[in-house]
Amino acid sequence: MSETVYRNATLFDGLGGAPVESDIFVRDGVVAAVGQALPASKEAVEIECRGLWLLPGMLDIHTHLDLEVELTPGLPEVVRHGTTTVVIGNCSIGVTYGNQRRNGEDPIVDCFARVENIPRAVLVKVAEHCSWNSSGSYLDHLRSLPLGVNIAPLLPHSMVRIEAMGLTGSVSRKPTAAELRQMERLVETAMEEGYVGLSTDALPFHFLANSPNKKSKIPTQYAEFSEIKRLLSVVRRFGRVWQATPPKDDVVAAVRGFLLTSRRLYRRALKTSVLAALDLRTNQLAYRLCLMLARILNSKIIGGHFHFQALSAPFRIWSDGAINPVADELPELRALNELELDDRKERLRILNDPQWEKNFCRMWMKGREGLSLARLMRWLRLDHVVLSRSLADMNVVECPLPHWCGKTLKEPYRRLQLWRTSGGRYGAENAAEAELFRKARDSVQNDALFLLFLLREWDTALRWNTVIANNNPDILRHLLFHPMTLPGFNDSGAHLANIAFYDGNLRTLKIAQEDGAVRVAESIMRLTSIPAEFFGLDVGVIRTGAKADLCLIDPEALRLWNPEQTCELQERSELGCRAMVNRPVGVVREVMVSGRRVWIEGEYADGLGAMSYGSVLRAR
Repeated sequence: MSETVYRNATLFDGLGGAPVESDIFVRDGVVAAVGQALPASKEAVEIECRGLWLLPGMLDIHTHLDLEVELTPGLPEVVRHGTTTVVIGNCSIGVTYGNQRRNGEDPIVDCFARVENIPRAVLVKVAEHCSWNSSGSYLDHLRSLPLGVNIAPLLPHSMVRIEAMGLTGSVSRKPTAAELRQMERLVETAMEEGYVGLSTDALPFHFLANSPNKKSKIPTQYAEFSEIKRLLSVVRRFGRVWQATPPKDDVVAAVRGFLLTSRRLYRRALKTSVLAALDLRTNQLAYRLCLMLARILNSKIIGGHFHFQALSAPFRIWSDGAINPVADELPELRALNELELDDRKERLRILNDPQWEKNFCRMWMKGREGLSLARLMRWLRLDHVVLSRSLADMNVVECPLPHWCGKTLKEPYRRLQLWRTSGGRYGAENAAEAELFRKARDSVQNDALFLLFLLREWDTALRWNTVIANNNPDILRHLLFHPMTLPGFNDSGAHLANIAFYDGNLRTLKIAQEDGAVRVAESIMRLTSIPAEFFGLDVGVIRTGAKADLCLIDPEALRLWNPEQTCELQERSELGCRAMVNRPVGVVREVMVSGRRVWIEGEYADGLGAMSYGSVLRAR
């Protein structure tokens, strides 16, 4: 392997210390020397880094790149953002046991289509690749791929249940004693093979996608506490990680479950990483309760090893008509989300059903009119629903009337009201809008009916976005740097057309930059050595002998970058679908993985996707 020298860099070693100006000498895939004016051979590639930050390659601890790595193993969207290690197998779903197609069941499509909003065509294509049938052969498969970055797999609990019980059995009955023993053996085998932990899920709006199970949640949610406890006892014995999501609407169940982290109760603390501490726009108590719970669990009395994951950005989601990542939270929208994206005929049948319309309007208007406890709770920002249910929060991105784009749905609704009260003389901004208003006429009596009217007219041609959390920059900063959290709820590789957080680590750096070098050093530590230590991975630091995973950042380009202006929907031919991307220009200057330069001044290395840069990491 060639030698590389980074000269005069502002070096952040990943351990939280103040930056120093230094050279870094890389040889044979590792950091061979760190210091001033390091000698190098004539063959060495020298990179001048004066004024640039050199830091360890960053970790993305919550991804669903299990799918993307099968179609584009170079993971180009990850590489260009300076991330060199990703954790896969989150939220209890993955491809650890291959496609698991038995008895007409198709678990990969069933589990991912609605939970992670992945197009069915993409999932079918991935499932065709998945010819292995064990956790060990999956690792062998990953090692055979030309990986662009390092992969650290979690064992997904839903897939463990499917392997032992079959998909239908896993959501329709309790496991037998033999099946429980088999699940325990599967977990133990995976931990012996080096998997970094076990993932489970309890979010109440994670449903299966295929008939006859569309009313069923994913398999992990049917596991009793005794099953979770039994499997996690294996994870605890190996010192590995439990990745979990809480039962959002059941505080008692959440506390009972998360007490599994306790050293006092179980003799050894269980490392636990939970999704997520968010400042919800509809509920101001949510993140406060998360932080309070984490403090209690990590106290000397409980003796836990627990943190919540934090998202480093306003939680903006894009929706195609009524289809978005949180639609399954509400039964009325869930009925639409159960359908295939192109099944407009059936969606229109539901939208025109008088009883469904009545239920939708009741849901949409709850707490927004009259005197009621629901209205008081909404006013106090203590609503239990994540969606705000307000036209003022729905920003139009695409629709058949171009002049609506870039504005909220509240504005045309007000114009419709003016058009109606003026007898059609005022309000409409052009003939096309007037024609749309004529169709609405007297049938639209409130904003719930206005939204239904638009869904009937335009269906998924109405594309809009809304921020459901982290809208306050001060609270966002508080969450990112709180001792009870770690940044990393990016969901990279999931919700392809609905969110864009591949750039989450860079957003964290940008927020830290506003507070100076000390905060930047802290943020880099929280994106590198701390999560690496938590997951038991030998990455995340720059020191002599360490694996040469490096990232070179231009701090001035980072300062000038506006993340909200670089989000866009693009056709990703390698996946075969449209996807949201966020691609800052000039911020990441270089990325090195295992001593090889994979991203160089805004261009991918020629070998990306053809040769291996990253590796499959085992928990130590």
